[in-house]
Amino acid sequence: MPLCTQLPASGEPYLLVASLDNARHLSSLLRAVHFQDHATCFASTNGLRVTVEDAKCIQANAFIQAEIFQEFTVQEESVTFRINLSVLLDCLTIFGTGSLPGTSTALRMCYRGYGYPLMLFLEEGGVVTVCKINTQEPDELLDFDFCSTKVVNKIILQSEGLREAFAELDMTSEVLQITMSPDKPYFRLSTFGNAGSAHLDYPKDSDLMEAFHCNQTQTNR
Repeated sequence: MPLCTQLPASGEPYLLVASLDNARHLSSLLRAVHFQDHATCFASTNGLRVTVEDAKCIQANAFIQAEIFQEFTVQEESVTFRINLSVLLDCLTIFGTGSLPGTSTALRMCYRGYGYPLMLFLEEGGVVTVCKINTQEPDELLDFDFCSTKVVNKIILQSEGLREAFAELDMTSEVLQITMSPDKPYFRLSTFGNAGSAHLDYPKDSDLMEAFHCNQTQTNR
C-alpha cells in the first residue's frame, strides 16, 4: 500500500512513525477510553499507550502493541505528548465509521517531537487526507501501581458478560455498590433507585469469572 511504504517528506527525522492498514481498529479501541476530551500518549519500543484520566481518581489505558502496526518506529526511549482525543477520533473516522466491502482506511502517524503537531495521513480508495493535530504539554498522571502483596481481593471478569450486567442496572440509582466476598454472595452488583434496591449476584464458579481470589468481604461504592 503506497501510504504505508512512503515516508512523508521532511527535513527533520520523526521521533514516532506508526502505520496501520485499517485505522478503524485504532478508533474502535480509543473510543473505549474516550470519557474525557484529552489523552496522554506514550510511545516506546513496546507499543503505543493512550491514557485518559478524570479528576485524579479514574484512569483508563488503551495499549496497542508494536506488533499490531505494520510499521512502528520510535527514535527515543520514550515519546510522550498530550492530545485532544475527540479531534483525533474525528480525524481517524474522516472517511466514515463504516467502509465498503474490500476497502479500508490506511493510516500513517508521524510525530516530529516536542512542540510539533501529530500528523495523520489517511488513505482510502486512492484518496489521501492529511490531518495535523496540535500536541500539548503532557500532564502528570497518577501511578496506579498496586503492590500485589497488599491486594485483598481480585476478580477478573469477562467484559462481554459484565456489559450485559451493566445494561440491567437501575440507572436511577446514584451509586453502584460492588461487593466481593469469599462466601456468598461472592460477587454482587447493587443499585438503589426509584423502584427500590436491586442486586445481581454471580457465584465464583460462574462462566463470567476468569479468576476469583477473595480473602475477606469488601463493599465499595
